[in-house]
Amino acid sequence: MELTPFSSLTVAMQQEGDHQIINLPSDWLQGRTAYGGLSAALCLEATLRVAPNLPPLRSAQFCFIGPATGQLTISPSILRKGKSTIVVGVDLVGDSGLAVRATMCFGVGRESAHSHQSFVMPKLRSPDNCPSYYEWSSRPNFMNHFEGRLAEGARPGTPGMPPEMTVWLRHHDRGDESSLVRLLALADALPPAAMVMSRVLHPISTMTWSIDMMDAQPATSDGWWVVKAKADTSQEGYSAQSTVIWNPDGKPVLVARQNVAIFG
Repeated sequence: MELTPFSSLTVAMQQEGDHQIINLPSDWLQGRTAYGGLSAALCLEATLRVAPNLPPLRSAQFCFIGPATGQLTISPSILRKGKSTIVVGVDLVGDSGLAVRATMCFGVGRESAHSHQSFVMPKLRSPDNCPSYYEWSSRPNFMNHFEGRLAEGARPGTPGMPPEMTVWLRHHDRGDESSLVRLLALADALPPAAMVMSRVLHPISTMTWSIDMMDAQPATSDGWWVVKAKADTSQEGYSAQSTVIWNPDGKPVLVARQNVAIFG
């Protein structure tokens, strides 16, 4: 399958009235729909086009309501503009109706008496000394756009192993590595950590995704990010998991919570 670079994908987004329009090529799909991280990234891209002078993103919540199929129409709107924060709502609509409803909070940095974070990156082998991660044949099309190296944990379909994984991850298509849009697309490029426990890789669907930024301008020198995903629960067909992302220097840049439906 010929792959469409991520940079070409975002360039293809076009303005139509108050909306942004895009048709996704099949190599960026998970089955018949855009995967959650790509839908989130497109919501952010559309927002930055409508309001390019926003302060840094501080947090965002995404509710995945239906499949993002066919021509996607993305409609950002400013819900509130305060002295230091701006809240933006975004609806992403596909051929089947409303697919994503997002709320994003942007905020100006200010002096603080405190500086604390508890996310310490584990000591890992370099990417060159870790085995390739994307090695199972039934992986969704969009995963072909990413290079992964398994640093700790296990791949999907490894019963008996804890439901967690730490992966060096980057886009095959090198671009603006300071782009938060690119980082959001990558942040959801791993399968749910609960799939480590499964003998059969069942279909999944992300229901909700919440992110908090720990770095106003996340950056990586060589495209690599360290992504650690851990399932906190997996029961009754749903899994709740946490994700932490560091840059190669060990600086935490993003934390996320995700609720995933697992079918079968």
